[in-house]
Amino acid sequence: MPSYLKKQSMSYLLYGLMGVTVVILGLVAYYNLILSIVGFILSGLFFLLILLLDQRQRNEMEEYIATLSYRVKKVGEEALMEMPIGIVLINDDYYIEWANPFISSCFSEDTLIGRSLYDVAESVVPLIKQEVETEIVTLHERRFRVIHKRAEKLLYFLDVTEQAEIEKLYEEERTVIAVIFLDNYDDVTQGMDDPTRSALNNSVTSILNKWAQESGAFLKRVSSDRYIAVFNESILQDLEKGKFTILDDVRESTAKQNVPLTLSIGVGTGVSSLPELGALAQSSLDLALGRGGDQVAIKQSNGKVKFFGGKTNPVEKRTRVRARVISHALKELVVESKKVIIMGHKSPDMDAIGASIGILKIAQMNQREGYIVVNFEDIDTSVKRLMEEARKNEALFSRFISSEQAMELATEGTLLVVVDTHKPSMVIEERLLSKIDHVVVIDHHRRGEDFISHPLLVYMEPYASSTAELVTELLEYQPKHGKLEMLEATALLAGIIVDTKSFTLRTGARTFDAASYLRAHGADTVLVQKFLKEDVKMYVRRGKLIETVIFYHDGIAIAKGNDDELYDQVLLAQTADTLLTMDGVKASFVISKRSENIIGISARSLGEVNVQIIMEALNGGGHLTNAATQLTEVSIEEAEQRLKIAIDDYFEGRKKE
Repeated sequence: MPSYLKKQSMSYLLYGLMGVTVVILGLVAYYNLILSIVGFILSGLFFLLILLLDQRQRNEMEEYIATLSYRVKKVGEEALMEMPIGIVLINDDYYIEWANPFISSCFSEDTLIGRSLYDVAESVVPLIKQEVETEIVTLHERRFRVIHKRAEKLLYFLDVTEQAEIEKLYEEERTVIAVIFLDNYDDVTQGMDDPTRSALNNSVTSILNKWAQESGAFLKRVSSDRYIAVFNESILQDLEKGKFTILDDVRESTAKQNVPLTLSIGVGTGVSSLPELGALAQSSLDLALGRGGDQVAIKQSNGKVKFFGGKTNPVEKRTRVRARVISHALKELVVESKKVIIMGHKSPDMDAIGASIGILKIAQMNQREGYIVVNFEDIDTSVKRLMEEARKNEALFSRFISSEQAMELATEGTLLVVVDTHKPSMVIEERLLSKIDHVVVIDHHRRGEDFISHPLLVYMEPYASSTAELVTELLEYQPKHGKLEMLEATALLAGIIVDTKSFTLRTGARTFDAASYLRAHGADTVLVQKFLKEDVKMYVRRGKLIETVIFYHDGIAIAKGNDDELYDQVLLAQTADTLLTMDGVKASFVISKRSENIIGISARSLGEVNVQIIMEALNGGGHLTNAATQLTEVSIEEAEQRLKIAIDDYFEGRKKE
């Protein structure tokens, strides 16, 4: 406590004593007047001394306050004029009324007074207009944290350039782990003699070592088909800009040796924990392999995934052994369950319905009740015809139930089988995923980042033509307690025919094997054609869509519907398929309104253009040759512009590669 405050407190105490003394002397005067008079005289002298001391203290206090006020004022002026923080006062028209020397020196000007913010710091104006209190902006190659005091029309500029550089350096130096896998190494080297295998290993390792050395990464081979690479975020950004040309280098180099070897790379980034980075890298690799390989998947801690590559059609890697193992695993899960519920994606096509009927048959072969979830209000014409035929078979038709019935039937012992999709957002009834713990996923699409969580069994084969083909193979290894009926076999065959465009696209030897199996079990090809017959009105509407076609880039056909007309997804897909049959068309895109607020884009290609990557840039997905997306709250023209930008980015990336 300052001395003058201590003295002030003492004065107040003495004033109190004076009062008490006067009272006591008054009482003494009643008994002894002389003694009282002497006491009053002494007290008066004493009190006079106190008054003099008090006055002196007041003078000291006033002098102290005056000195303190001067010092505070001086410090305030020096702070405003000399401290390394910019201070600017503006008016309502964004003109600078006053600025301290520090901010003027940052702009290399003598004074900023009278200048407009639009002239000297235009990037600050949006901050003021949007009523944001603080934001970091770049001015004259320096970073400032700008704090806006609206009531005072005051702006503070804190120079955070060094802090920003340190943060950037930290981000760039963060560790990244990549797992590199030779997709088909075992298949390619099977049957090779030792010298040939050794030469192939040396060739691939040499390419990867050269890539690592040029990139600045550490590379270590951990097995015959697996490598580990460690680098930092800065190197990762450079690799992303180059679109991971190592994929092309390995593919082209091995192709010259007549060995079609490809790479898949899983990258973990965005966290400081090394175990977590490793887990992200392995998860990314699983995702890349699930999408067909020959690509890079970069998974960050926030769940976002970037993909590069994936230009080639997946080479068939399925084996009869794997199909038999999956079939037996599915049988065990069915037997352990009380009932089986099957569902496909929204607006199910022939593949989804055919695969669902196939899984229903597997449940019946294992003497378990099975049900197929269908929204009868959301099926296309061909599926409606199948349903009309199914009505004649009460045993089959009674197995089709609504979403609400499925929710009522779902119990603790229920097995849920999801076919022809792996995305929770695309299933017919997403609530079933939350209610049923035991889930099986069977799909032939390339795996996306959105995936059903914690499935018991996953059978995803992007090398297959259709989910119906996969289910047909599973049927071959099931108990023969029930015979595959004609309509069931026909539904499965229809699913294969639709997804292969009558065995012209994505058709392998196994596809014909599955079709042969179904034909041997009574599949009716005439009935398939009856299901797939085209409506004349649909044919005319498709023709009108084709009339709008324009060509963008080399061999890219884009057609679009009318702004005031709604089209279903089947019509879009059929139009894209038809455009693909035209001379000179490498890839086709059809844009139209699906509903009042949704624009759909259907994409097809012959394999030279990866439409999956283009659709993924618009939050869609699919296969290399077959993909789609949906955009909300945009017009057809806006959707077309976004599609063209995605196509430009795709071809620009290919040029860089």
